[in-house]
Amino acid sequence: MLRFAATAAFALAFATPTLAQDPERMDEVVSAEADTGAYMGAVLVAKGDEILLDKGYGSANLEWDIANTPAAKFRIGSVTKQFTAASILLLQEQGKLTLDAPVKTYLPDAPAAWDAITVRHLLQHTSGLANVTSLDAFARQKYLPTTRAELTAMFADEPLEFAPGEKWEYSNSGYVLLSTIVEEVSGQDYADFVKANIFDPLGMDDTAIDVSADIVARRASGYFPSEGGPKNADYVNMEIPTGAGALYSTTHDLLKWQRGLFGGQVLSSDSLAAMTAPGVPAMGEATYGLGVLVTENDDGRMVWHGGGIEGFNAMLMHDPEDAITVVVLANINGGQAGALGQQLMDLARGGEVVLASERVEGSVDTAALPQYEGTFALSPQFKIRMFVEDGKLMTQATNQPAFQLFPGEEADHFFLKVVDARVRFNRDDSGEVISITLFQGGQEIDGAKE
Repeated sequence: MLRFAATAAFALAFATPTLAQDPERMDEVVSAEADTGAYMGAVLVAKGDEILLDKGYGSANLEWDIANTPAAKFRIGSVTKQFTAASILLLQEQGKLTLDAPVKTYLPDAPAAWDAITVRHLLQHTSGLANVTSLDAFARQKYLPTTRAELTAMFADEPLEFAPGEKWEYSNSGYVLLSTIVEEVSGQDYADFVKANIFDPLGMDDTAIDVSADIVARRASGYFPSEGGPKNADYVNMEIPTGAGALYSTTHDLLKWQRGLFGGQVLSSDSLAAMTAPGVPAMGEATYGLGVLVTENDDGRMVWHGGGIEGFNAMLMHDPEDAITVVVLANINGGQAGALGQQLMDLARGGEVVLASERVEGSVDTAALPQYEGTFALSPQFKIRMFVEDGKLMTQATNQPAFQLFPGEEADHFFLKVVDARVRFNRDDSGEVISITLFQGGQEIDGAKE
């Protein structure tokens, strides 16, 4: 299924800790993933004017055994959304639209149910629109030639899932509509607008809307993991996602974008502040601004977004205070782009990364393991089952293999040796296990016991 947003998954990693901000350590962390075959792609880490890591890993094409390099072009999925948000802000600067105007101002044929939806609601995923990529019909439609009008018609008659502005819920439908608004207001195709107003001025010659039928030099092939090894990714007609997730790019072009955006070469200071200000509560500590997520904690401020589409995942992170940019592009699906992005950001900020193979194993009485058994729901679609097998505590996430959990040094703490993930079992006042907290890729995700 077409996925414009990054998805969480276990990521393989083995390495030995060294000094923070050490490019060799960064390379070691990424190489550990690549050596297992769980990650293929290209990575770039820059701090200020200095590039700390700039390297390709694995294959751009397995069938021809062609290596990935920093010049390889990858589909970036929902990282596209920040370019759409910037386009909308540019049009506002030109006096051609207003963020708080109703969508019907620019799309007069919109259904009556959308009367209260504003452009800002679309940008922040607070519109209540059904997510078109989650509809059953989309699983068939993604293979077919589809116009924007036909795609919009798929969700136009769906009831709103909540009142506009009531809450945050990720929806690609909003960015499909934003793409249409860009075209209606500017009088240009979306692809032409972003090229003329963003890519050309910044010298982003290796970034464009991907077209499935086109011959694109150095375009990486996409894969998905399976128990028998990587498989060719499912087909998706790239005419469909447009401003929600249709771009391809390179690590160097995305660095140009971050330097240009935060260097004042794209938007006015007011527009940039609006785009990257903390927005509505979204995932974990993160809030959603305009086309980007914003995280503020003791480690500093980070503006970021992930992306995922058949065969590809991406993560783009920027720390504006320390001028750190991390780009991780992958041409095999999984959570590695997000997990590596967080680890590399931690290292670039001067922190350390402890990988699974470096954790100290504690002890636990085998007879006590059954108390941890059960199924824990991290979301309605993603659950983790804990069970005891041959005297070992095992864990199996939705659509993933089973792995052994090893006891940590603290009570009720376990970790995996084959993946960089930890689990804490949480108890109620009576001592019963009622939930878990998964620690992975810099995120903490709670899951209640069913």
